[in-house]
Amino acid sequence: MEATDAVADPSAIRPPRWGTLALAAFVGLVVCSNVASAVWARWVETNPEGLLMLSSRNRYLALTLASGIPLGAYVVIATVRLSAAFAVCHLIGRAYRGQALNWFTRYLGVTAESLEAFQRGFDRAQIVLIPFFAGSNIVAVLSGVHRTPPAKLAALLAVGIAGRLALMWWLARTFEEQLVDFLEWLQRYQWWAVGISIAIVVLVNMRNFRRGAAG
Repeated sequence: MEATDAVADPSAIRPPRWGTLALAAFVGLVVCSNVASAVWARWVETNPEGLLMLSSRNRYLALTLASGIPLGAYVVIATVRLSAAFAVCHLIGRAYRGQALNWFTRYLGVTAESLEAFQRGFDRAQIVLIPFFAGSNIVAVLSGVHRTPPAKLAALLAVGIAGRLALMWWLARTFEEQLVDFLEWLQRYQWWAVGISIAIVVLVNMRNFRRGAAG
């Protein structure tokens, strides 16, 4: 069965038993990301390694470099975290195909328009999309839906992660003064920042679940 057929008809396949393990791992990663969104203002200076373990979003990659995290720890932790998230989402795409795409549009804030943009010509464009969007959950899911071979996936992901970390290192060096000034400001108002971050996390999750329930 072609990947496009499975996307059009989510009921056309029966998910393997290991699919539930991939879902459980994804839930754990989402929880970690939400915790990071709540505590980042405090941890970026006090526990940058822990922050990257929770989430390796671009802003955390840049800010932890500015806060002085050792380069070796930065590379290892960020590589493992980005690889783990991509692998888990890839496995969900392989296991659940079109059903996984429905979950992402209903509950996780992915718009139908962005999904359609990634879907168009994914098989031909994945050699560019996977490295460029190495931190994108939806691209990872699509790589599973379209059954990207593991060796090809690993090579493209390695290139993408290396490029992303190098870019964040360059940005942190280029804008070091501005980032340091921001961190100093953040430390003065960190509890306000933590409170606002928690409120944003709650509101975003409520919006996504309401939209999913109504869908």
